[in-house]
Amino acid sequence: MSDVLRVGLVQMRCSEDPEENLARALAGVEQAAGRGAGLVCLQELFRSRYFPQSEDPAHFELAEPLPGPTSEALSKAAVAHGVAIVGSVFERRAAGVYHNTAIVLDAGGALVGTYRKMHIPDDPLYYEKFYFTPGDLGFAAFDARVARVGPLVCWDQWFPEAARLAALAGAQVLVYPTAIGWQFDESAEEDAAQHDAWETVQRGHAIANGVFVAAVNRVGREGAIRFWGQSFVADPQGRVLARASADDEQVLVVECDLGAIERVRRAWPFLRDRRVDAFADLQKRLRD
Repeated sequence: MSDVLRVGLVQMRCSEDPEENLARALAGVEQAAGRGAGLVCLQELFRSRYFPQSEDPAHFELAEPLPGPTSEALSKAAVAHGVAIVGSVFERRAAGVYHNTAIVLDAGGALVGTYRKMHIPDDPLYYEKFYFTPGDLGFAAFDARVARVGPLVCWDQWFPEAARLAALAGAQVLVYPTAIGWQFDESAEEDAAQHDAWETVQRGHAIANGVFVAAVNRVGREGAIRFWGQSFVADPQGRVLARASADDEQVLVVECDLGAIERVRRAWPFLRDRRVDAFADLQKRLRD
């Protein structure tokens, strides 16, 4: 495994046609691979527009099993281009049981990891609890040949425990397929504050865990949400190595020196100094 990994992020607009969206994603994988990416990451629920803006049972028809059409298409792309891929699937696990699922395929096309979104939001225009059963596979990391990858999904971005547990499982890169934007017409100052909070908390995960963080977001307006794009990669010191457009589709390819993980953790040994004997109360909702 080389110390240098090029990570590709495919930031897309999504149409009403799932096949068109899949074709656009596959073209993005090909473009990233052509620019030297070894790991390519796709945004959350990339095969459709962001449907949880409303509670509509008809949207369950978008779901598919694993393995299924999307995972098989991504597997073929991984083999064709020799890249590992983190994809996103609206998973139909059983009748009435659906998940928002991230999958990890290695460069040989094998499905090496499945992660079901653990934190499910229920906010205005993000009515995900109507659609998604909370994940039951825990927080993990998977060997994708080019790197050990910790997949998490969107709302998980705000929870330091999720990032820490994936890092403790050996993740070198935390990958967050994402669908986030502004859902109300507020001031430019408020918009900037919301985006800054989103990026800052993830940079904090990179620092606290000594890992790379890759967040790949959708872009453009869908219904009432203005997705803010700005997909990015941060290094283990929290520095943003590259950031995509706020307005346009973009395939970002970012060089990551995985050797930096060892160097940074030697200087900032946060994992060494954790007081694991004192953290039992983290399993409580609140301390009395």
